[in-house]
Amino acid sequence: MYSFRTIILPSLGPEALSPLSPSHIQDPASQRLTWNKPPQSVLVIKKIQDASLLQPFKELCVFLTKVKNMIVYVEKKVLEDPAISGDENFGAITKNFCTFREDLDDISNLVDFIICLGGDGTLLYASSLFQESVPPVMAFHLGSLGFLTPFKFETYQSQVTQVIEGNAAIVLRSRLKVRVFKENWEKKARVDDMGIILTNGDVDCGRKVAQYQVLNEVVVDRGPSSYLSNVDLFLDGHLITTVQGDGVIVSTPTGSTAYAVAAGASMIHPNVPAIMITPICPHSLSFRPIVVPAGVELKIMLSCDARNTAWVSFDGRKRQEICHGDSITITTSCFPVPSICFRDPVNDWFESLAQCLHWNVRKKQNYISSEDEF
Repeated sequence: MYSFRTIILPSLGPEALSPLSPSHIQDPASQRLTWNKPPQSVLVIKKIQDASLLQPFKELCVFLTKVKNMIVYVEKKVLEDPAISGDENFGAITKNFCTFREDLDDISNLVDFIICLGGDGTLLYASSLFQESVPPVMAFHLGSLGFLTPFKFETYQSQVTQVIEGNAAIVLRSRLKVRVFKENWEKKARVDDMGIILTNGDVDCGRKVAQYQVLNEVVVDRGPSSYLSNVDLFLDGHLITTVQGDGVIVSTPTGSTAYAVAAGASMIHPNVPAIMITPICPHSLSFRPIVVPAGVELKIMLSCDARNTAWVSFDGRKRQEICHGDSITITTSCFPVPSICFRDPVNDWFESLAQCLHWNVRKKQNYISSEDEF
């Protein structure tokens, strides 16, 4: 198992003891991962149907099993890839793997940490596998964007060894706890074109309840309808506004650099405890994105005079229709995703802004000396 420890900076002096200021400030780069006992098991997540990841995946698995003597967990559908199952040399290694199936097998208490090979989607997928406590995640950049994957695979042996030995930097990425309440479920329940079936729900007072843990964002949109979406937004039980437009995004700080920033929101560091509300193409010039405290509860419902239904998705998955009488409640989850840093949370985040989003990149002005001034 693992634990976290933090380093607290010294007091700022007498003025820091006033009621309006804290007695200390926590350095966001001070959060560290330490092991209570040496890790013995690791979950390896690989992007499916990507031929470029086959060789890195095989190298990593051989290193973990033969060199580090780790118990390796791999999703069953990964090993069913003909390029892996047909490799006789690698087959001897895979016989020692522990396998599981998504939504069928619970590995929550079996894995010490996770290694992701791919793009940002692999980290989102890793988050979806754990509805409660999430093991620390080490993500290698082998995809397209790589905003959430700070590690380069070229030096994977030394980097994995450092993580196994402990004392790595950690950023706790908050998630959203989302509950979807469906009225008249038996009449409305159906499988859509993507084959989506809710498997983690229960029945509460005649309503179907499904719960999700979301790392990036919850998106409510108008779907295929030509009408504007028309949904009411409540905060701690109080109606704060009605969203008229293409929809609304409710995101974590981690998700602020995903869909939210494309819709005009600010970028927020993942250590900031907050929830972002961002309209999608609102039919109002004054509807600006807002940031609310992490502890509030948001509720989204179709307006009583909405012309059509709405659709909701969670980190781009489990897309489903929202009808009149249905509701979505959103609050900050008690189970964040501990993401292992390459250096520390501050440097990694700004490096991602520069490398992936080219934040504040422009051609610099030429220097003008005093002799050149007119």
